[in-house]
Amino acid sequence: MYSALQLLDRVNACISGLDIVHSPENLYAPVEYVLSLGGKRIRPVLMLLGYNLYKDDVQPVMPQAVALEVYHNYTLLHDDVMDHSDMRRGKPTVHKVWNENTAILSGDAMLVLAYRLLSRNNPPHFREVLELFSQTALEICEGQQYDMDFETRNDVAAAEYIHMIRLKTAVLLAASLKMGAILADAPSEDARVLYDFGINMGIAFQLKDDYLDVYGDPAVFGKKIGGDILCNKKTYMLIEALERADANQRKQLEDWLGKTDYVPSEKIAAVTRLYDEVGIKGICENKMREYYASAIETLSGLSVADEKVQALRKFAEHLMYREM
Repeated sequence: MYSALQLLDRVNACISGLDIVHSPENLYAPVEYVLSLGGKRIRPVLMLLGYNLYKDDVQPVMPQAVALEVYHNYTLLHDDVMDHSDMRRGKPTVHKVWNENTAILSGDAMLVLAYRLLSRNNPPHFREVLELFSQTALEICEGQQYDMDFETRNDVAAAEYIHMIRLKTAVLLAASLKMGAILADAPSEDARVLYDFGINMGIAFQLKDDYLDVYGDPAVFGKKIGGDILCNKKTYMLIEALERADANQRKQLEDWLGKTDYVPSEKIAAVTRLYDEVGIKGICENKMREYYASAIETLSGLSVADEKVQALRKFAEHLMYREM
């Protein structure tokens, strides 16, 4: 069995060895740039962890694992344009280094490259894998649309937010695990269990991302803290704060949400202070632990020996307690 760190090294080596076309340069240079920024490579590592539960040699499915990372980075290029994000992994985003049109088109090219990698080496059960991948990609678009719809709504409920992040974030983690199981000829029930594990872990992961955007260390997190606050993003934390605040606290929050002229640092400090008064930090931590516990409990339904699942458990623990 490989550890997550060993699999990460193999994924990075495979990405470094990708034969990316170099002409026209302004199409492919952004692809190389965003892939060179590193990252946690969570999706390919999860796929390989799922595969490695049943097969020892992961090399035959490395193209499919890298396809997931290329696809994920394609979504980031487009997300950064839509969210007007300046930084990604501590570096300027593609649309800041080049421009928005380039980011969109290079992202489109990455989507095509992802499908090409997915089909490489004629993988087993390709039709099933392709259907899973395509359905997941469509669900991620649905999640992004919900996220954009929430921008103009002031009545978003916590359950709606959880559904949105399930689509936007969790389904790709879940599909990565299930894809690994499918490619490894795992029992269909095990593939379902791994998918359910990924859904719960993915929701916990996104809640942690929201949490770190407020309470993380910017030097470690790789992005400016408070970005969600500045753009009035309907996160679980903001939704719960509005729901639980008393009349005075709610008025202050709504005042900040309605301001168009403000000093960014003052808004971040004021909203964070209100979060602290309402106890949002603990509420979010409890919700994260709830989904994390559900994820770990799900793994007991796998047919493989418990010691084989340890690498997956350790990786899940790392995601839950990360600081970036």
